[in-house]
Amino acid sequence: MKAATINQARRSTAALPSKVDPMTYASTTYVEETRLGFRFLATHTWQHHVLRVAINDLKRLLGEPLPRGGTLLDAGCGQGKSFRLLREALAPDRLIGLDADPHSLTLAQAEARREGIDAQMLAADCARIELPDASVDVVFCHQTFHHLVEQDKALAEFWRVLRPGGWLLFAESTRAYIDTWVIRWFFRHPMHVQKSAEEYLAMLRGQGFVFDQANVSLPYLWWSRSKDFGLLERWGLRAPPPPGQREETLVNVAARKPLAGPEPLR
Repeated sequence: MKAATINQARRSTAALPSKVDPMTYASTTYVEETRLGFRFLATHTWQHHVLRVAINDLKRLLGEPLPRGGTLLDAGCGQGKSFRLLREALAPDRLIGLDADPHSLTLAQAEARREGIDAQMLAADCARIELPDASVDVVFCHQTFHHLVEQDKALAEFWRVLRPGGWLLFAESTRAYIDTWVIRWFFRHPMHVQKSAEEYLAMLRGQGFVFDQANVSLPYLWWSRSKDFGLLERWGLRAPPPPGQREETLVNVAARKPLAGPEPLR
């Protein structure tokens, strides 16, 4: 199935049944991942070196006290490998896992049961979230945005469902990482929407989210440098270039919806 194939849209706020058609997506612009990419999201490497590290960094960017309790929306939850880490970090009273792929949601529901987590699964497009206005305290969006075609609409939806004072925890790969031969060969993304770190930061500010430098991190992790995966540095053959002298491959932001602020973009 080619990336441009459009599948019948399906949106539901109810938990998924035990058997669903894995080729029916909740987004008409869904870009199907490769088999390798789908399997990678279940690996220890993904959970330990990507998810865990990002959540720990976002906790640092939030500062103290951490926002605990309330409703947390995991936008693009995939197979639910983030659920345990999010519970440990933020202890939400209600956890909602949203994804456009019903097969991923079936696996995420099974993951929640294994971890003893009461999570609601929501088959939806990030650009069309069937949740009420101001009904969410935290939106966790980890390595999801570069998969989305309608990024402006998705960000506006994150703003809409967040309560005033709520947090968007945004962790993303940039164009400098996605647009490399290794990633393009093994994975599948909508290349025309990829952005730099600065472009993502400007997009968040344009929507009305507020943050300062203490809420932003530009990790330069080994796995995000797909030209050599940091091997030359690990072998002591060169030092990593400092910020300002490199193309940033990752951007993490703890951004807040103000208690009172400008009207959201439409």
